[in-house]
Amino acid sequence: MPLARLQTQDDFDGWRAAARSLALANIPAEQVSWQVGDDVGDLFAGVTETAIPPAPADAAFSVSRIFVDLAETAILHADPERFALLYTMLLRLRAQPGLIDDQADPQRRRIEEMAKSVRRDIHKMRAFVRFRELVEDDGTPRFVAWFEPEHHIVRANAGFFARRFTTMRWSILTPEATIHWDGDTLTEGPAAIKADAPDGDPIEEVWKTYYASTFNPARLKTGTMIKEMPKKYWKNMPETALVPGLIAGAQNRESRMIDTARAAPGGNAQMALDALREEAAGCKRCPLWKPATQTVFGEGPADAKLLFIGEQPGDQEDLAGRPFVGPAGQLFDRAMAEAGVDRAQAYVSNAVKHFKFEPRGKRRIHSKPNGGEIEACRWWIEQEREIVKPAVTVALGATAAQSLLGKVVTISRTRGSPIALADGSEGWVTVHPSFLLRIPEEDRRAEEYARFVEDLRRVWDRVGALSG
Repeated sequence: MPLARLQTQDDFDGWRAAARSLALANIPAEQVSWQVGDDVGDLFAGVTETAIPPAPADAAFSVSRIFVDLAETAILHADPERFALLYTMLLRLRAQPGLIDDQADPQRRRIEEMAKSVRRDIHKMRAFVRFRELVEDDGTPRFVAWFEPEHHIVRANAGFFARRFTTMRWSILTPEATIHWDGDTLTEGPAAIKADAPDGDPIEEVWKTYYASTFNPARLKTGTMIKEMPKKYWKNMPETALVPGLIAGAQNRESRMIDTARAAPGGNAQMALDALREEAAGCKRCPLWKPATQTVFGEGPADAKLLFIGEQPGDQEDLAGRPFVGPAGQLFDRAMAEAGVDRAQAYVSNAVKHFKFEPRGKRRIHSKPNGGEIEACRWWIEQEREIVKPAVTVALGATAAQSLLGKVVTISRTRGSPIALADGSEGWVTVHPSFLLRIPEEDRRAEEYARFVEDLRRVWDRVGALSG
């Protein structure tokens, strides 16, 4: 059985040369054992090593550059099966070159996920490494950092740090290897332990001051920071000690902004809403603001007794800057009219304030907001409800229900019954009007529409009972 030996865990060139020779010799994937280093160990104790047949001098074959790039990244993954998986895929691509474009192929998809995981780890190392200053025996400073990667990315990232911190003498210590830069040359050393890295130095106070001045509280409050900065890295980062106080300060500033509008001469709930709308126009709490045209804020009376929460703006809402003006909004208006609800007396908003979409040619196709994006906008909808103080809040669809209730719920289990909310008001859950537009069967669509109208009628009756 051929035993393919690689020099290091990230030895792409070695894997590529061995895989090429094995493929040209038509060696099946299941007959190849892959090993890193010279120590055979227990795993290969029963393997009888045979030499990899040399490739004929005139033999050649090529595969898609897409696969080469994927393999070069995926080989940095910590999965010990990656070498065999990549070789198996290589053999399949020799027989079916077009397979590389099949996004549904399980092996192709697995390799892509491995590459994504590696890229995330590379990004985390670049984002979360924090250098601390030491003074060496000759009196010169050296900056030392500790990092714990998930994959074999240390050497792949070394060039980035050399380019970014060219004038510094630095070392990055990891459990797998260490890399060192003396201002001119990169060198590699053996693995380290956390105790080899320093605990702190005066430069941290400068970094904390900078971090405090640029802190975005929504990134942590909404879970975005947890996603981007897993807590495993917090212990290495001095600025995270500032987070609780910074969040509290930022939220207090926004709350004072609303209170000031209310307390101003002639101030009232409408002025507070106007101030909140102005603040939301510059919202960058999640990435959705980038492709969207504008923030689409809620609208309606500031003293409305009924408040509706939809999912997010659609294409027409994004362009108009108003909620519920597209096809779903028109259906919503018709249903409310049939239920006897005057939309002019209701406040209408969305759980997410920016349009999330996927471009399809000239069209923008709606894309469902994820949990982080919903959480990012909860601050705004909570403030709208705090100002308006509706007797009843209706969540239209699962996304709105998640925003209102702070958890994932199913429409079928929560629909049609009042839910006590923390502020003493009532919450109700029903379907989103867009659900009705997606029903292909005419009879079922009419049935569900009638049920939706009945939900609205019951809600409006409830508003009257609570307000009377």
